[in-house]
Amino acid sequence: MNKYSYVATDISGRSIRGTETADDYKDLQSKLKARNLFVTSYKVLGDGAVDVKYKFKTNEVSFISRQLSSMTSAGLSLVRALYILQEQQENKKAKAVLLDIYEEVQKGRSFSDVLKGKPGVFPEMFVSLVAAGEASGTLDAMFTRLSDHYANANKTANKIKSAMVYPVILGVLLLGVMIFLFTGIVPMFVEMMDPSDLSAISKALIAVSNSLINYWYIYIIVIVGIIVVSKILNKTPATKLKIDEFKLKIPKAGKLIGKMYTASFARNMANLYGAGLQMVECIEKSVAVINNTYVHERFKEVVNDIKLGEPMSKAIEKTGVFEGMFTSIIFVGEESGALDTILEKTADFYDDEADSAVTRLVSMLEPLMIIIMGIAIGFFLAGVFPMMYGGMTAVGN
Repeated sequence: MNKYSYVATDISGRSIRGTETADDYKDLQSKLKARNLFVTSYKVLGDGAVDVKYKFKTNEVSFISRQLSSMTSAGLSLVRALYILQEQQENKKAKAVLLDIYEEVQKGRSFSDVLKGKPGVFPEMFVSLVAAGEASGTLDAMFTRLSDHYANANKTANKIKSAMVYPVILGVLLLGVMIFLFTGIVPMFVEMMDPSDLSAISKALIAVSNSLINYWYIYIIVIVGIIVVSKILNKTPATKLKIDEFKLKIPKAGKLIGKMYTASFARNMANLYGAGLQMVECIEKSVAVINNTYVHERFKEVVNDIKLGEPMSKAIEKTGVFEGMFTSIIFVGEESGALDTILEKTADFYDDEADSAVTRLVSMLEPLMIIIMGIAIGFFLAGVFPMMYGGMTAVGN
């Protein structure tokens, strides 16, 4: 199969340029004719293989789900919807991937099979729900479910990003002010003072100031080294497992992080179980979305217990990852035979809890940053004031 660039005219006589993959010129003609386009000139660009390493972000998946939901609900075929979707795409890499998907589906392959052949391009849950929708003949309903899910996920991600702006600004401001004070202000007082008259704090400030001015490159090397070592440790399974476990045990913050994990798990379980997937598969895919290796390890036991016939509520309760109320709600759903409905309602509840958890986490960060800033500036002033007093005394004498 080759890739062609072409110039064609539509039924109104308008000239249209584009690219298309086809086996040969006749195949190119038939593909364009199916879209009411007539080739006037063309050029072979070479092998039609497409780089599909592009990974769609949450906001992009949300947009794609919403568009596909709207178009398929309005009666458009999936092939036509995919064609319109790739035509609207402005990102060149994303457009190439969507064009490749469109062409594969146009040839008769199922949408889910095409997505499975491009691992990592779309989230695993997106692929699973598309497959479930095709199997049950409710693909438009699945797109609607996916649209709602990724819209909520995108909303939460945006809230976290926007909430982190203020603490980050405070941190950068503190760093900038301290560098300016140490490199610009402290040296002004050093020449006025007799070293024997300096307090311990003043001597410490001067030492830090001299090191920043004369050995600034060492600080950069140390910072880069810490970042590199942190990344290496975070990729080491044993270390990452300990760090992820510690996250859930941090006083106050650990419970809030746990609520966010619960919300993510509940929403994914509601979507996957509601789509008709098997319980074990639902759990495995729901936990995979949570970015915590400790949770992943604990849920391997849950999967094994369920395979041995233990109720999901009991198996999850033994992990200690989620709060007791969540497992109690699942138990009620299992006993009443309405687990899918219970999961939907629980997901809605924990989505609100996750929003509150994000707000509370940020509200804890803001005063912490202010306290750190106050301590740093207080320490600086405690060292500078004696130098200022000593300098003015020396000038007076």
